Amino acid sequence: MEGNQMKYRHPNSRIESLNLCSYDEMQHEFAEKKEYRMFVGTWNVGGRTPHIGLNLEDFLQVEGETDIYVLGFQEIVPLNAGNVLVSEDNEPATKWLALISQVLNKPSQQATSLDDPSPSKQSNYVKEKATSATPFQKNSLKAISKVCRANSALAKTCNCSLEPSGVHQRARELREFVQRVESSSFDEDSPIQSCGGQENQGCYNEYCLIANKQMVGIFLSVWVRNDLVQHIGHLRISSMGRGIMGLLGNKGSIAMSMTIHKTSFCFVCSHLASGEKEGDELKRNSDVAEILKNTQFPRICKSPTRRIPERIMDHDQAVWFGDLNYRVMLSYEETRALVEDNEWESLLEKDQLNIEKQAGRVFSSWKEGKIYFAPTYKYTYNSDEYAGETLKSKKKRRTPAWCDRILWCGDGIEQLQYDRGELKFSDHRPVFAVFKAKVEASTRCPCWKGYASVGARSSLHEVIPQRHSFYEF
Repeated sequence: MEGNQMKYRHPNSRIESLNLCSYDEMQHEFAEKKEYRMFVGTWNVGGRTPHIGLNLEDFLQVEGETDIYVLGFQEIVPLNAGNVLVSEDNEPATKWLALISQVLNKPSQQATSLDDPSPSKQSNYVKEKATSATPFQKNSLKAISKVCRANSALAKTCNCSLEPSGVHQRARELREFVQRVESSSFDEDSPIQSCGGQENQGCYNEYCLIANKQMVGIFLSVWVRNDLVQHIGHLRISSMGRGIMGLLGNKGSIAMSMTIHKTSFCFVCSHLASGEKEGDELKRNSDVAEILKNTQFPRICKSPTRRIPERIMDHDQAVWFGDLNYRVMLSYEETRALVEDNEWESLLEKDQLNIEKQAGRVFSSWKEGKIYFAPTYKYTYNSDEYAGETLKSKKKRRTPAWCDRILWCGDGIEQLQYDRGELKFSDHRPVFAVFKAKVEASTRCPCWKGYASVGARSSLHEVIPQRHSFYEF
């Protein structure tokens, strides 16, 4: 009789409520649409290093809560032979990061002592010190970079859940997981920790820096809300020089690829060929064609069923921005007269980018919002006057033009705002666009590499043979 006695194991309430969401072959999966607000800004800063008094708040702060900031700069260093041929100066880039963080992560009003034992208060103190009114002190540059940056190890890698093959393997792994749960001593009401590891340790700010890259004067940085970092993966960067000899980095592009949940994004910050002579627009067209053709991202996805884009145009959504250098095909006098009368439509009819785009010679599948703002180039430093108004030499005079542009392509992305800032620091005015991006997310397990999560109950016989039960006979 003893051998026939039934051995009963008391059910664990946490096991009974397991949602076997990683086994998506055996379970229905529902796609969910999320919307994120994205700010994209571009600014040619004319080779000038930022100073403490430069306030980016009017440029970066827009109405409504923003989830992602994508910021591109051109000419953050002078495009001289030393920076192009020898070694680029990265100190201006660090100062730009400090100024950006100072705006995105405003310090709290209450000062906190380092003697306070609370880790959260200590981290707030570090943040306040790093984003204080003196961010350019030599001894604070490393601290600023450390505090700004998220622990992006997860963002840089593949976050796809590799699906096990075969029912028997799934059943074996499930049984092993059940045994670990039953033998563990965690509190019944405590949540199961994410299998993805540490979660954003090192970044205590509202916005974290997940990527930044400099190529001579071109500089790209991407910032996201702290709680969004865990949903970003496949982070990759590709740079391409199109300057001297068609190779060097005084002109060219930095492209960044990433996924948010299941949707892929590509951001391209570029500085194209300059010049306002007839035919110079063809050089810019060639730059765009070569960047599209030769920019390639490495393969890092571990999932055999998911296709992660390797080219710019393969992404679900893409944004291209920067000093594209397209000019207005009118004389200086004609352009100045139309600018004074705010005749933007008449000027835009002669805009090279519009002409080349409509002819199908460049950016044929890309969109650009309607421009209702004045040309962004070329201004006299620290002035509202276009360069040339007070110059006696016509050689230094430049015809006003919309050199700084933002374009986009893909499904699920909608532009909400397209405008320029009024900072007088450079001979260019900054330009920004605000987008609403729809992202596809899965309603299955929120744990990246886990086998289960606490939530809706699921019938076990749908996943494994009935003889493998939580009740051992």
